[in-house]
Formats: sequence, structure tokens, C-alpha cells
Amino acid sequence: MTDPATDAAIDAAIEMQDVVKRFGEHRALDGMTLSVPAGTVFGLLGPNGAGKTTSVNVLSTLLAPDEGRASVAGFDVVTAPESVRASLGLTGQFAAVDDYLTGRENLVWFGRLNGLARSAAAARAEELLAAFELTDAADKRAQGYSGGMRRRLDLAASLVVRPTVLALDEPTTGLDPRSRRALWDVVRSLREDGVTVLLTTQYLEEADELADAIAVVDRGRVIAEGTARSLKDQIGGAAIEVVVAVEAHLVATAELLERVTGATATVREEALVVTASVTDGVTAIAEVAQALRGAGIEPEDLGVRRPSLDEVFLALTGHAADVGADADDRAEGVAEAVS
Repeated sequence: MTDPATDAAIDAAIEMQDVVKRFGEHRALDGMTLSVPAGTVFGLLGPNGAGKTTSVNVLSTLLAPDEGRASVAGFDVVTAPESVRASLGLTGQFAAVDDYLTGRENLVWFGRLNGLARSAAAARAEELLAAFELTDAADKRAQGYSGGMRRRLDLAASLVVRPTVLALDEPTTGLDPRSRRALWDVVRSLREDGVTVLLTTQYLEEADELADAIAVVDRGRVIAEGTARSLKDQIGGAAIEVVVAVEAHLVATAELLERVTGATATVREEALVVTASVTDGVTAIAEVAQALRGAGIEPEDLGVRRPSLDEVFLALTGHAADVGADADDRAEGVAEAVS
């Protein structure tokens, strides 16, 4: 029999097909379907309760699907859970390191749990401490680590035995911008090394920065999928944006934009901003600049921008990325109890 994990015909590192997961009457996953190409960073976006963490818990065998099928590295999560766990690294929303062990001791311990000999575990710990810039703090207890250091240690622990697939469930939650960007660099290096990364996040900038492809999840199913660019194109192309110096110029600027672009202008009075959709941003900005000059309006700022992922998310789900039911939180609690 061919080993699924080494079968060259397998292009998808993660697959979910019509997966349903219930908690009482609530369907945390309601026909979840996605396919993650090997060697990519795949972003899973959704509000609280959308099904992101439940999906990760199913893929990591912490929860069994009630319906449908899921596989990791070609191994079915129900029929081959041990092979799935051998192929998958997992970093949850909260660091799982032992506070009373040092950074080095934590990594050696994880290595031993994963079947490495003591010498091999110690050698791997040294490699990871260096790779994650933790060597100077290697002999300090983890309870004294900063949030960013703890997250780096947690991620290092998930890589003690190099996984084929790495699931990162909101790995930068609560981190300062510098620590967040440091972890982004780690994710990029993992992709360069051929590791498939499933990234769940509520930070739209994070998905925009890292993900080769993105699935937007809401109410337990994928409602949109594609690259960041293609998702932005779904809600419209570029827009020209004028920031006026004084409120009295808002109406005249809106009329001017509508005349030049042929599109309906949107006015945000509190920000003194007027926008209108355009198809050719370069031509439009030249024409608008000339029209503004002719009308005697000197803008504070003038530019062309594409929709943000925040706007895409709001358009697709009807709400922001950080709101929603707490069903995923309940699912996470169940998974922790199982583990």
C-alpha cells in the first residue's frame, strides 16, 4: 500500500470536505470545505465563533468530525489519527510552555515527548533557541519571559520534530507590533523550508502580509476564498480618496469627484474624506487633481487606494473580524478538556 504522506500525487496538505461539528444544537462547523496546497501559507479568517479554532481542533484530532471527512498530509483524521499527529505541529492561541522550566528544558522535554533521544533532544533545543533568538534566555524560567518570547518558545516547541504541516491558531494575539512582525518572519522562513502553514487570525493585516491564499469563514463554513487581491476585487477595484482641509469643501469635492469619475462619491464628514470608485487610478488622479486646482480646492491629501481586507471582511460577513458568537471559544474549551 502507498504511504499517503509520501505519495507524489497528493498536492493538498490539508483537506476538509463537508465537515460538520455539533455542540448540542449548535453547528460550530456546518459543511466546512477547504483545500490547502502543500508548501503554502493559508489564512483562515473569521470572527469569533466562525469555526476557525474548531477547524484546527478537528484537523489536529482533538475533536472528531460528526460528518464529512478531513485529512492532513494525506492521512485521515479519524482513521489515522497517530499519523496525523506525527505530521502536524500545532501552536494554539495561548503558549503551552511550562512556566517552571527554562526555555532549554521546555524544548528538551518536548523533544523527549516526541521520541528523541536525550542527546538529540538537547541538540535540537540548541538549534531552535538560536533560530528563535532565545539563546540568551535559554536558562531562564519561562515564567519570566515576555509575551513575545513565550510565543516564540511555544512555536519552537511545535517544531522540535519538523512537521509537514503547522497549524497556527491566532499565534500573535496579544503581542506588540515588534513581536508580531518577528513571528511573521518565522512564518515566512517556514514556508521557504517547505512547511505548509495554516494560519487562523483576526488580524487582517497579518493575512494580507503572509497568506498565499485566504478563506473567509462565517457560521461554520467558507463563504469566500482566494488571494488577498482577488478577494479585494470582489467588492470593487481602486478608489480615489481626497482629504479636504476644511469641512466647507466636502460637498464641492464630492460633486467634483462624481463629475470626473462618473461614480457615486462617499463622504465621511468626521474624517473630511471623500472617495469614489475608479477603473484607471493613474488617469483619474491626474484629472481630479486638475479639477480640484480649477475649483480652488487645495486638498490635504489625494491618492488612489485599493480596498483593505477589513473592508472585504465587513462586506462579506456583515460584521467586523473581532465580533461574533462564542461558539468557537466553547469548542476550544472542549478540545482542552479532551487533551
